[in-house]
Amino acid sequence: MAISTSDFHQKLILLADPIRQSLSSTTPSDGSPSLKSHLQSLLPPPNEPDLQPLLTNFSLLCAALAASQTSTYDQLSWIPVSLSTSAESAFQDLQKAYSDYQNKDLLLELMPILLPLLKSSITESSIDDDGDEASARVPVAYAVVAAYQFKWFVTQIDLQLLGKLCSLIIPCALTALDHWSLQVKGQGMSVFIHLAKHVSCSEFSLYDDVILDACCQNIASDDEIWEHVVEMSVLLVTCTQQNNPRSPWFEKVLNEMLSHLWRQPRSKERRIAWLKHIEPLFSGMGIVLLGHFRRLLPLFFKWLHADDDASVLLVLDSIKTVIKFTWIRYSPYYDKLIDELVTLYKDASMKVERENIRARILQILILLQQCKGQQFEAAWIKHKHDPNLLSLSPLLTHCSS
Repeated sequence: MAISTSDFHQKLILLADPIRQSLSSTTPSDGSPSLKSHLQSLLPPPNEPDLQPLLTNFSLLCAALAASQTSTYDQLSWIPVSLSTSAESAFQDLQKAYSDYQNKDLLLELMPILLPLLKSSITESSIDDDGDEASARVPVAYAVVAAYQFKWFVTQIDLQLLGKLCSLIIPCALTALDHWSLQVKGQGMSVFIHLAKHVSCSEFSLYDDVILDACCQNIASDDEIWEHVVEMSVLLVTCTQQNNPRSPWFEKVLNEMLSHLWRQPRSKERRIAWLKHIEPLFSGMGIVLLGHFRRLLPLFFKWLHADDDASVLLVLDSIKTVIKFTWIRYSPYYDKLIDELVTLYKDASMKVERENIRARILQILILLQQCKGQQFEAAWIKHKHDPNLLSLSPLLTHCSS
């Protein structure tokens, strides 16, 4: 049912009142009064006749409060869950009222206004062309809040409409990635991950190089956002370069990741995050992975003997993927890989996940046997009569017969 402008205006004011009261009675416990004042400034003045700024500011307020529910940022931790939930509900009611008022999608109408504002807020505390941080007059907290608002808005957009807004979303996301704050970067990465999962790859075509360059620039990231940058980079390079396994971008992304991993090859968090998300990149590169064995396989050999079962299972899955796509042709690492797998098979007797580990090792050994039968037999001779492998040898013998 259509409603008048005055009715919609009144609806907005009514939706804002409970939030105004709740926000007024909430006291920041971490010294964030300026942030609270900033949010209160977005509340609609009761006598403001111009509807557009009211609508824009109240939407920004709802986004900031709603996003705080999943935020890890200290200066948003003072916002109670009840206020966050109320803001999200208020925005949903506002969307419905706007649909009755204009018969249009509110987010689709607001994005051309909101995204440039958020982009500007992020830029104000970024690094200038001389490499200096922006003026202390602009607290970084405002940029962080803008980044959370940005991500929240993007994830609220109907997935069928998301592609239409990529030309507005991508420049803002790139600005977030270029910021020095890990919190801001992380939200920009989350936006790119959301886009890569939900829009057509063609939507990135105008931005391929600049997006992938931003990915590479951010790969050597702090562990706090390492998993985000891995997932983002893998999704974007496989999406934009999906028909070109010899693309220099595949090469560059993988090299940057391997360099970062080699800086701390024993880091559990770093390897697990990488192994969880890297498989599509291996699939996209296929046989081209052979050129990376010199840096890739020694890492795998180290991780096969990690203390945690999660790492061991993940690296075994990755080894299987690499073998499937490369058929491990003419590799000097062939015999070494068999030796490492045999050692792990025996050591697995002391692991909680021993059955799953040994099942994966058997699958890999069968693949190795299938791809290079004679070389496998020559490498297996020294293990064939090992009393600790009595249950394994017959399975391999059966497969070769």
